[in-house]
Order: sequence, then C-alpha cells, then structure tokens
Amino acid sequence: MLELLADRYVYLFVVALLSLGLFTLLTERHLVKKLVGLVLFQTAVFIFFIEGSVREDGDVPVIDPAVGPDPDAYVNPLPHLLILTALVVGVAVIGVALSLIVTIKHAYGTLDDAELSASEADR
Repeated sequence: MLELLADRYVYLFVVALLSLGLFTLLTERHLVKKLVGLVLFQTAVFIFFIEGSVREDGDVPVIDPAVGPDPDAYVNPLPHLLILTALVVGVAVIGVALSLIVTIKHAYGTLDDAELSASEADR
C-alpha cells in the first residue's frame, strides 16, 4: 500500500489541492479568497490532466527514424495543448473576476458575501 502511495504521490497532492480549493470556495465569505480557492481548484485539475498524460519512456511526437512509426513510443501532445488552452482561458477568467471584484467593492463598499446579500435584499 505504501509503495502505491509513493508511486502516485502526485495524485495525493492533486486531491489535497482540490480539497483545499473546494473548501475555500465553500467556506470563505470574502470574494478574493473565493477566487483564490477557484484558482487552487483549477490548478489541481491542470496537474491531474498533465500527470495523466505522462509516459515514462515517451518521446517527442515527431517521427524519429531511429524509433520508427510506433505510436506507443511517442507522447500524445493533445492533453498538453488542451491544458495550455485552459491556462489561457483561466488567466482571462481570473482577470475578469478581479475586475468585477473591484467594481463590486466600489459599488457596495464591501467584498463580504453575507453583507452583499444583505445589501441586495434591502434594495
């Protein structure tokens, strides 16, 4: 059992990061802290997909005459491409979320979730 955990330590790290991100999203009332939880959760998903696409003896997906056209000898570049695209989208989402948080702070004077809900109920 310990050997399995030692071989798959990255997955334990991913579960811990996912749990921390989800816990932060669900328990924090401050909007910036919720955004940090979202970033942690997103990072854990990225690490999970990249770790799942790792091949120990894999080579770059350019056909090498020494290796031949054997598809098992090469690493699939698609997961890496998808995660790169998700990183770009994630950075854009974080930027938009931060700008919305600044707008909320200027409009309501607070970033506390409960106070925002109470002030919205008063309107």
